[in-house]
Amino acid sequence: MRKIQILGTGCLRCQQLAENAEAAVKDLGVPYEVEKVTDIDEIAKLSLIATPALIVNGHIAVAGDVLSVEDIKEILSKGRL
Repeated sequence: MRKIQILGTGCLRCQQLAENAEAAVKDLGVPYEVEKVTDIDEIAKLSLIATPALIVNGHIAVAGDVLSVEDIKEILSKGRL
């Protein structure tokens, strides 16, 4: 199964990105697992300097920004990652 990870400490921006990712997956009807990663040590392993971050199938799609539902749908539907 394909996987989306939302990395962040649980701030409002992190929560919004997670909600947008879940809405995008639901709208597209694609089988993605959405996982929220809040552990600072796990986030640090990816050498990210900005959160929230959206990881799709192990590839960083965005860091330090909150993508809209439409932006996430575009990434997922066009197979950019």
